[in-house]
Amino acid sequence: MQLIDIGVNLTHPSFEQKHEAVLARAYAAGICQLVLTGTSLPGSEQALALCTRLDPGGERLFSTAGVHPHDASQWTSQSAQHLRALLEVSSVRAVGECGLDFNRDFSPRPQQEKALEEQLALAADLQLPVFLHERDADQRLLAILRDYRDHLPAAVVHCFTGDRRALFGYLDLDLHIGLTGWICDERRGTHLQPLVREIPAGRLMLESDAPFLLPRTLRPKPKDGRNEPAFLPEVLREVALHRQESESSLANHTSACARAFFGLPVLPDAPLDDH
Repeated sequence: MQLIDIGVNLTHPSFEQKHEAVLARAYAAGICQLVLTGTSLPGSEQALALCTRLDPGGERLFSTAGVHPHDASQWTSQSAQHLRALLEVSSVRAVGECGLDFNRDFSPRPQQEKALEEQLALAADLQLPVFLHERDADQRLLAILRDYRDHLPAAVVHCFTGDRRALFGYLDLDLHIGLTGWICDERRGTHLQPLVREIPAGRLMLESDAPFLLPRTLRPKPKDGRNEPAFLPEVLREVALHRQESESSLANHTSACARAFFGLPVLPDAPLDDH
């Protein structure tokens, strides 16, 4: 059984000097390919550099490049040009992480919307998929996406934590859904358990969002409390349980979906389809 982790923050300081060990544990746990998340222009450059250094063959590590809504206040007239240059590198497979966060509002909402719209325009121009962030902003995000969706090849709402209304709004717009260890959290994630059955195969992908969102159902827990891609099988287990399907079936179709979404190469020992 092979899994693809579509969202890992490998540039996070807690992984510094540990990249090789983290990846070795991930590969040993059956994570065959990973997409490293870029959340700022410098962070996107770092993610790309890690891909180049740690996977010179370009078969296992890929990245996104974008500006997170928390950093939208840093978006300037030069940002789009800088981002375009990053997106033209072959191992960068999606625009993002970009979107709206009306939960924390670290950047003013008008600036969040401007940065998002300019990144969506870039994705449409370059015909790249989009890696989206949304918290407490599903209706506004949907309103903005409707103007761009016909011009985008694909988009995924990563780390989906929303309600039924948000989920069906995204599915109606033909978006993909990324699930994390949030579903393993008995304090705030139980509402996702019945919802995951509603996500069609071919629209669902799995992600660790490491080092964040350590699955609370994981046993034994790491002493440092840090999530890793190697723990993605716990998310797989929990999602399979609530979708009432086998772990191998879920691994197969979520990995096939991720491979198609990001245009990832097929590895010799990886599943080819969702059958």
